[in-house]
Amino acid sequence: MPTSHPFQINEIVSIIRAVNPQKLLDIGIGFGKYGFLAREYLELWDGRNQYNKWIRTIDGIEIFEPYITALQYYIYDNIFIGDAIEILPILTKHYNLMLLVDVLEHFNKADGIDLLQECIVHSDNILISVPNDIGNQKDAFGNIYETHRFQWEPNHFIEISKDLFFIKGKKSLIIYIGKNYYLVMMNLRKVGMIV
Repeated sequence: MPTSHPFQINEIVSIIRAVNPQKLLDIGIGFGKYGFLAREYLELWDGRNQYNKWIRTIDGIEIFEPYITALQYYIYDNIFIGDAIEILPILTKHYNLMLLVDVLEHFNKADGIDLLQECIVHSDNILISVPNDIGNQKDAFGNIYETHRFQWEPNHFIEISKDLFFIKGKKSLIIYIGKNYYLVMMNLRKVGMIV
């Protein structure tokens, strides 16, 4: 689906705020929920008292163009249409944070690892969320890319990077990979997000 469950919003927004990126890339934007939340909590909560004068870059990648509406064009600075595995290598911008929220399960393991390695090259930090149980989801909304292909587990991410931490949620596993993972983790611990 072009959306995700609400039980991880607090954790994801808290991590976005802790990283405080100037440049963010949302891979698999779908409905645009996390672009919208990032714009709100990075721009309106920064103390500037400026409405609609964005100073941060929030870009997105979406493989299924019919999901894109005026809503996403308002929130995102740039929207790249296509497969993230093909788009990431040609991007010239380096990001402070990339989001892959309920996206990685749509890739088989080999392609997912390729995608994550590209993310590591093009971003300082990566925030990932995958379902605890991918179930048997096939295409939805006329989008064949909605099919769930691989059940990701913590050991798959440890193979990619040692600079990470996990948050096990009710329905999802949240993974943070980044150079400053320890500082972000301690920040979340201070506000009770991680025990």
